[in-house]
Amino acid sequence: MAKQKKHPTGTIAQNKKARHDYFIEQRFEAGMVLAGWEVKSLRAGKAQLVDSYVLLKDGEAWLLGSHITPLTTASTHVIADPTRSRKLLLNKRELEKLFAAVQQKGYACVCTSLYWSKHLIKCEIALGKGKKEYDKRDTERERDAGRELQRAVRNKGKED
Repeated sequence: MAKQKKHPTGTIAQNKKARHDYFIEQRFEAGMVLAGWEVKSLRAGKAQLVDSYVLLKDGEAWLLGSHITPLTTASTHVIADPTRSRKLLLNKRELEKLFAAVQQKGYACVCTSLYWSKHLIKCEIALGKGKKEYDKRDTERERDAGRELQRAVRNKGKED
């Protein structure tokens, strides 16, 4: 009997800037069309999603601005383009929801993370409404207040 291979688990890359710049309202899981060298690079964790976004055109979704660094050993015979646009695989209903929502003013579609789902690489895309500068400051203030509260609770019994 053949030995079962262990599937990689966990998050490959996250886009923390998207959570800072947008109110995330709805999330979708999408597959990605990748080349062999890209999968090997993602196994090594060589991905960045900082300025990535999702472009919706002609009934398809494309991931633009993501950077997958090619491994020097894996892509010797292929000319690798680290920032090429990659097709996202979504079903028709999800695409229609995204198209309708992006048509509204202030909504954008961004990639929030890349992760393993069994042996497949999935892209979590989110529908977000842009934050104003005062919203970003308010979120930061709430996060700092929460940290202070946690510190106070943790150190309450330790004071002399």
